[in-house]
Amino acid sequence: MNLLPCPRSLKILRGTFALPERRFPPRRGAGLENGVPTISFRQSHSAPNHPEGYALRISKDGIEMSFREAGGLRAAAATLRQLLRQYGRRLPCLKIRDWPDFPRRGVMLDVSRGRVPKLETLLELAERLADFKINELQLYTEHTFACRRYKSVWQSWGALTGEEIRKLDARCRQLGIDLVPNQNSFGHLRYFLEHPKLKQLAEVAEPYEAGSGDFVRRPSTLAPNHPGTLPFLRELYDELLPKFSSRFFNVGCDETWDLGRGQSKILCDTKGQGRVYLEFLEKIHREVSRRGKTMMFWGDIILKYPKLISELASFGTPVSDPARRVTDLKRARSETGAPGIIALNWGYEAKHPFEKEARLFARSKIPFYVCPGTSTWQTMVGRHDNALVNLRVAARAGHKYGAIGYLITDWGDGGHPQPLAVSWPLFLAGATLAWNATGFNEQKLVPVLSRDVFADSTGVVAEAAFQLGLVHRKLKVRAANETPLGTVIAAPPPAERELFCRNGLKWFARIPAKNIHAALRAIEQQRAALKAVWNAGHRLGVNRSNHSTGRGGARRSARELDLAARMAAQSCKFMLWQQAVASGKLSDAKKLAQIAIQELRKLERDFNSYWPTRNKATPKHCSAFLRWRINDYQHSF
Repeated sequence: MNLLPCPRSLKILRGTFALPERRFPPRRGAGLENGVPTISFRQSHSAPNHPEGYALRISKDGIEMSFREAGGLRAAAATLRQLLRQYGRRLPCLKIRDWPDFPRRGVMLDVSRGRVPKLETLLELAERLADFKINELQLYTEHTFACRRYKSVWQSWGALTGEEIRKLDARCRQLGIDLVPNQNSFGHLRYFLEHPKLKQLAEVAEPYEAGSGDFVRRPSTLAPNHPGTLPFLRELYDELLPKFSSRFFNVGCDETWDLGRGQSKILCDTKGQGRVYLEFLEKIHREVSRRGKTMMFWGDIILKYPKLISELASFGTPVSDPARRVTDLKRARSETGAPGIIALNWGYEAKHPFEKEARLFARSKIPFYVCPGTSTWQTMVGRHDNALVNLRVAARAGHKYGAIGYLITDWGDGGHPQPLAVSWPLFLAGATLAWNATGFNEQKLVPVLSRDVFADSTGVVAEAAFQLGLVHRKLKVRAANETPLGTVIAAPPPAERELFCRNGLKWFARIPAKNIHAALRAIEQQRAALKAVWNAGHRLGVNRSNHSTGRGGARRSARELDLAARMAAQSCKFMLWQQAVASGKLSDAKKLAQIAIQELRKLERDFNSYWPTRNKATPKHCSAFLRWRINDYQHSF
């Protein structure tokens, strides 16, 4: 029985139940109605003692669902939908008792690095996530909210409008998903800080060389002591937050690389960088609280100053009155039903020290989430082995130390060329671990993805998605947050000295040609399988406008994965060309270059054709590297 998340208690009984077509969706009632077996649901203390706890019983006489609160009914219905998709109307008799480990189970999608999904894409994403009992969705924005005053900042990127957010928010509420606003408010504001009216707010005025010397950092961090910084944030919040019904707000504040290098240098030298960071975080907290929201923030910076963590609990109360601090914090919790501040503990490597960091937040009595990642960014097709371990480690540590949430993050560093189809195996794995931290059966991933996400009865698309995420192992090299399959093709021109994918042009010297060929063969093997799905859809007369064969669209997903696989394959071919040039085999190098140029031009046309079916604006911020590699080949002869 393929159910994800895995139920906490499942007992198979004898017999089956044939569901009458006219009795679904369920209505209140029980037992037999005019001799016809029915579905019944009821609020009952017999259900597991949890707001989302439920009991589901299927007998020969009908289906019974009991729950304590609305979240339990949604969870029961999600489980029943999976059973219906697997068995149709003839269901096996069974008993399930189930409840989640983490109260809040979310997915965060980066929409700021080049790929801004269309509203239809986001609505579809939310509906699928709800099927796996996800109850929180965040869309990470830096400069891609359509703020009226700064249209020149976001116009070429595409942006989510207020009306689109309202529509998505309304649908999420129907699905039991909390759409949480996520606007970085300290670091990661490069494109805002390039605006003529906002340059003065930057901590540093000019790019500066990073410690490693192989890239430069552009101004991206607000100066916390500039008098215009808070007014800018207030203006942004006042336009953004009314579009969301959530009582939570993620203000980011991670990776403030520039802090203490410019306008706040004297202040940081005097007070200490950690203290300056904390005091500005408290100012942001006041702004968030005044707008009736509970503040979330990324925990990476405060973890560098563990002695300051405990002070987070007293935000909003004068230092001179510790007794009032406690009283105010209790009042805030009782009035909002949530704590005043939540730390988001992120980490993306298999060996990330979630155990140590979660313990720090727990001991300081700071509510926190654990936030692992999909490991898809700077990879094209994923590094699923790392992601699966990272997701498990986060779940174990979060459950052990009482994390109130589990947030699966999906970033877009380096342009975000990887499509959602690449991330789906990890969304599902994370959703399963967020519900049941110890009950994840990895063998169920492919069949459940095939049935519930890709709508592919053959299982080919899901298997290809999973196997492509393991291909990087054939190269036998490892690096944090990247694979050569992702960074070689996407490497920026060296003269630009950009951060992301900067290692791409160096990998060829570290990887033997036999390993590159092995990876290329593995990619082409999966591409052949995906091509069969695409061709089968064509023979069946599938609508070419949406490339869908049903719920989720096996044909569309096959196309997305194939585009990502083609990019990964080009990384292999570029490394082989580099090796030919380096060894003086110029005739071979020229032949390789001529073939690759033709393939890249076709890939660019196909990518540009696919783009508007799923995303906003143009793909130029997402796929400029295709032109960079063509230029590299052309300049070689």
